[in-house]
Amino acid sequence: MEYPARTIATGFAFPEGPRWHEGCLWFADHHDAVVRRIAPDGALLEQFAVPGNPSGLGWLPGGDMLIVSMEERRLYRRHGTALRVHAELSAVHPHHSNDMVVDAAGNAYVGNVGFDFHAGAPMCATTIARVDAEGRVEQVAEGLLCPNGTVITPDGGTLIVAESLASRLTAFAIDAAGRLNGRRLFADLADVGVPDGICLDADGGIWVAVPHAQAVLRVCEGGVITDRVIIEAANPYACMLGGPERLDLHVCCARHHDAAHTLTQRGGRIDVARVAIRGAGWP
Repeated sequence: MEYPARTIATGFAFPEGPRWHEGCLWFADHHDAVVRRIAPDGALLEQFAVPGNPSGLGWLPGGDMLIVSMEERRLYRRHGTALRVHAELSAVHPHHSNDMVVDAAGNAYVGNVGFDFHAGAPMCATTIARVDAEGRVEQVAEGLLCPNGTVITPDGGTLIVAESLASRLTAFAIDAAGRLNGRRLFADLADVGVPDGICLDADGGIWVAVPHAQAVLRVCEGGVITDRVIIEAANPYACMLGGPERLDLHVCCARHHDAAHTLTQRGGRIDVARVAIRGAGWP
């Protein structure tokens, strides 16, 4: 099935890491170094600056927001409008921190690029860190090639991550201590492209933003592609199911990944497609 998309908001630099929370879409505008919150119709409701460029977003059980700082390799905690450092990630993240998912207990699973991609450094494997609700940091997975978009299933038992530079989705079992075990291949996407941001639906399908394919694809375990949303005149970098019924697939789009272009052209936008299966799990 192919679903049409429409643009609801534009004029951003590089939107990423979308999350649906309390009836609104939140996302990080990486290159503008701000987090933004918009209404379902695209109206801007709030924005605030984050040092070191924001990436993954999530919330603790008590309502405080967590924000990954890519360049600082830190996790910030926002209480009201005040930001403070929740955890330092540099000991387990060799290069820029990246996307994140936060579970119902407040465990934040944070990926990272692993090497200086923009400087052309040799590709190397890296880790996922778990930060508990008190800010304690532990490495819980290794040997991953740019762990990026991440989701957790509704039962809290499985974490699925996009390994962008391996062109695959990888699944782990989450044990009682919040550690990751039983690594397995969820879907090989080598024939599709580079998977970036992802989200989960109630039937276990994963929507995957594939930038250079200019499409968001719904992938089932095993790699079967069942549905797609084509993005016109831009690349999709991340996606999130939201809306009142969680049937609205929000897509973060931009024409370029290079800040030298995005900050001057400001072609970043949010597109929305209405799909058939609602969102599920922790976004």
